[in-house]
Amino acid sequence: MSLEAEVRRLKEERNALLLAHNYQLPEVQDAADYVGDSLYLSRKAVEDDRPVIVFAGVTFMAETAKILNPGKTVLLPDLKAGCGLADSITGDQLRTWKAEHPGAVVVAYINTTADVKAESDYCCTSSNAIKVVSGVPADKEILFLPDMFLGEWVRQKTGRKMHLWVGDCPVHAKLRPEDLQRARHEHPGAEIVAHPECGCSTAALPHVDRILSTDGMVRFAEETRAPEVLVATEVGILHRMRRLNPGTRFTPLSEGAICPYMKQIDLTDVRDSLRLNRYVIDVPPETARKARRALDRMIAS
Repeated sequence: MSLEAEVRRLKEERNALLLAHNYQLPEVQDAADYVGDSLYLSRKAVEDDRPVIVFAGVTFMAETAKILNPGKTVLLPDLKAGCGLADSITGDQLRTWKAEHPGAVVVAYINTTADVKAESDYCCTSSNAIKVVSGVPADKEILFLPDMFLGEWVRQKTGRKMHLWVGDCPVHAKLRPEDLQRARHEHPGAEIVAHPECGCSTAALPHVDRILSTDGMVRFAEETRAPEVLVATEVGILHRMRRLNPGTRFTPLSEGAICPYMKQIDLTDVRDSLRLNRYVIDVPPETARKARRALDRMIAS
């Protein structure tokens, strides 16, 4: 039996749902029931009634699925699948920051630990961050965390004054304005789409045709008829974009834009997770209860 067939059999036997983020390995994306960004997958985790969720992503995504589905078993195929951005702020650091700004509204990017979400008023993803921030009452001070590039982009788009935590995604932060200028020269006529986490997203707006979330990039890939598109984000998304639209050449802005955490899980890990029930993700009940409020607001946005 092939590895792919074994995963399908185990999913059926365990009545399990396999979710995969857009940045996962192609073999994992192809085996998943749903592929998407954090917001889309969070919604699918709630909508689907299967009792077991295997999350091919990173730790904070599996934690999120557990918080939203306390009665389900949530599995993360490899515990080494962390997140450099989520590690840039702790719950204690956020509590200290909040104490310096009493009464401020905390908007946390979903790329955060459960402890940080529990201290937040709203969660958001790159696809709904503008909507979430725009919905905060105008008289409220806003603390936005942890990605400063996404925060600066949201600040420019909404006109809201916000305090930004100084954190970034190590992969996206490396994509700089000079990379875009070089790409324009080497690929004349190609459209450029960039993720708002990129270190170039605000400084290089004149060089970018569209700033898009990962979900936005997927929808753009379905609709575009451009002969070539340069993509400034983690290279894993190119697999899906190319499958959706084989008529357009999707080229990474940088072949080195690879998240080692997102590449931690392979199909063997998925099989073993289903077969051996590893690794079970749990969140302390009180932390989950507090974090659930911010996540429910994200999903409703």
